[in-house]
Amino acid sequence: MISGRCAACKYLRRRCPSDCIFSPYFPPNDHQRFACVHRIYGASNVGKMLQQIPSHDLRAKAADTLYFEAKYRIQDPVYGCVGMITQLHQQIHNAESELAKTQAQIAFLNSNDHAQESQVQNIETKLHPDSNILILPEQINAAGGLWSYVPASATSTDQTSWF
Repeated sequence: MISGRCAACKYLRRRCPSDCIFSPYFPPNDHQRFACVHRIYGASNVGKMLQQIPSHDLRAKAADTLYFEAKYRIQDPVYGCVGMITQLHQQIHNAESELAKTQAQIAFLNSNDHAQESQVQNIETKLHPDSNILILPEQINAAGGLWSYVPASATSTDQTSWF
């Protein structure tokens, strides 16, 4: 037992007995915890609920759950903790949607990179038969004729084109 009166006994303005059912779960330094639970469930009902639970560990979890539900019922009288759970589910759904969208964008960009690599490989294989002239796709007109060509050995500074 915690020395002094527990938050429940302080709130109810009574003496805290040595076997107080509330003292392990409502410490004296957190009076708001019991006030929320008392406002929603009532001290007598909370005491009865805690006494019906056999294990100390389960009682602690039950007291935490009662506090959580009471706190959110006070904040949102209509939906209570269900409103918070719904908001969290919506956040999860939004995050999953954003993740799927991002993964689709990554897959699209990866496929574009792969397509560009294959185009570069196709361009490299379209060398003129004398292997010194590279024909670029934009240099071929609709009739298949050559508009211009650039020698493969030409660098960006020393570029020769014929029209």
